[in-house]
Amino acid sequence: MSIKRLSAYRIMWIFVFFDLPTATKKDRHNYARFRRKLQDDGFVMMQFSVYRRFCASGENADVHTKRVFQFLPPKGQISIMRVTDKQYSEIKHFIGKSAQPVPNSPQQLELF
Repeated sequence: MSIKRLSAYRIMWIFVFFDLPTATKKDRHNYARFRRKLQDDGFVMMQFSVYRRFCASGENADVHTKRVFQFLPPKGQISIMRVTDKQYSEIKHFIGKSAQPVPNSPQQLELF
């Protein structure tokens, strides 16, 4: 599977959507392992089975997308979506009927 290269300087967000089976003990183990690996790689739960991660560049997004491929479980459906920070800022968040502010992008520290 190839990963389309995006600009190395574009700030990105990666979303991982998944629907994994939990019928057997092994399925539940694979589900928990996948979620734990996402969290260990810096992904944060946005909703059940939807995790997001901020990436400072397209290159950084490539690295984390490849990591997700490395720990895919043997069964289930997983989708990965990458959006720019500008696109992410257009998301409308609601809790009930109340609009909520979009979470801010993490501050980027650059060392030269």
